[in-house]
Amino acid sequence: MFEYLKIEERGMVAIMTINAPKSLNALNSAILGEMDDYLEEFDTQRFRCLIVTGEGEKSFVAGADISEMAPLGPEQGKTFGRRGAEVFRKLETLPVPVIAAVNGFALGGGCELAMACDIRICSENAKFGQPEVGLGIIPGFSGTVRLARLVGMGMAKQLIYTGKAIKADEALRIGLVNAVVPQTELMDKAMEIANQIAANAPLAVSAAKLCINTEYDMDAEEAIAFENQAFGMCFSTEDQKQGMKAFLEKGKCEFQGK
Repeated sequence: MFEYLKIEERGMVAIMTINAPKSLNALNSAILGEMDDYLEEFDTQRFRCLIVTGEGEKSFVAGADISEMAPLGPEQGKTFGRRGAEVFRKLETLPVPVIAAVNGFALGGGCELAMACDIRICSENAKFGQPEVGLGIIPGFSGTVRLARLVGMGMAKQLIYTGKAIKADEALRIGLVNAVVPQTELMDKAMEIANQIAANAPLAVSAAKLCINTEYDMDAEEAIAFENQAFGMCFSTEDQKQGMKAFLEKGKCEFQGK
């Protein structure tokens, strides 16, 4: 179905692997197009979590494809950047949680891809960075937006202005990743978290994701009102009725997403 993506299904968890190891999984227009197509048709009724990773042990995504970007003019560059930003935004707003399993390099567009995910787990050999200024450009797939929100403005400015890559332990220290594990345990850890998410009420998880993403830019009063609306909506679901009934009866609920 896809030339550059491998799709795997494990129960209620889907795994999307960027499969271009010869270029260290660098993102070009073709890969972005395939990602867009996959996310557009993603079955949120069947799958409750998505894991995003890169093929091979060296690289998650080494960046955007410089050979494609090099000859571009201003308008073409703007179009390329918009394409990546739109795909990453689609990933960020996917109704189910997305986990980045980062193995090796996550530079430029790779770091931006990881930041568009809800949770980032990385291997001990992972390296993160936004090296774009060394190429005469800036992060173009929403890196200047998300990095500051994740690690704070001061650290984001330092990483972007210097173009310096950081190792996994430093990424953990500044809050860029949630956990660091041995490379051999990376997918197991990602699946562990994904299965924990998948066991919960999917409509509630989706509502929680929407609240967190939407409320970030609201003032406190707006955010609290938005959360209250979503909280009330949860009580219209069968999952809420069955989940609380199971709790009171000391049983276990198999949520149906209804």
